[in-house]
Amino acid sequence: MPMPERCSRFAEYRDKVLELFASKGFGQVGMRELATCLGLAPGSLYHHYPSKQHLLLDLIEEFYEELLATLERIEQTPPTQRGRLNQLICAHLNLHQEMPWHFRLAERDSGCLNEDQHEQVRQLRTQYERKLLMMLGARPLLSEQALLAAGHAVASLLNSAPSWLRHYSLDERERDTLMVSMVSGAIERLLAPNRTSETISVASQRPRQSTK
Repeated sequence: MPMPERCSRFAEYRDKVLELFASKGFGQVGMRELATCLGLAPGSLYHHYPSKQHLLLDLIEEFYEELLATLERIEQTPPTQRGRLNQLICAHLNLHQEMPWHFRLAERDSGCLNEDQHEQVRQLRTQYERKLLMMLGARPLLSEQALLAAGHAVASLLNSAPSWLRHYSLDERERDTLMVSMVSGAIERLLAPNRTSETISVASQRPRQSTK
């Protein structure tokens, strides 16, 4: 939905709406509760949003637009010494801290959208996933479907992995080190399986040092 059509109160209270959807679950929130959250009468909210799915669509579109903008910013900067993959992992970690509710909604509640809305989100997600693969230098796989599957797998890993560590009291450096180690290895194996298998094979053939 174009920004001028969005309810100004929604922009003002966006974080409250996000938290309401993300904490209670989209299906457990009614239009009356949303209107109360925004300080509106239910009839006034319907004037701006025909259904709560339209609110959800706004939030999920905002999520993918920010992901795409993040990729654009990374693309315009030179790769670090450790490579483009590490830049992408760290950027997703930072974005996960800035937009935790968006990540939860996009992963859990996209299926609550209607068919047309779901297609809008699917197009944004496909654009984002293709750009990820392009930035990582992925070669075309066996088929177009395999390429789409690889992009979906990489995106899912980057977007869900930060939540794995949220229950642990880690400082930022520990968190980033763990995530880069875990995620980069998985993505490299996915995008270059033969090369990684050869590396593992060579490493396994190295003579072990005596413990005596």
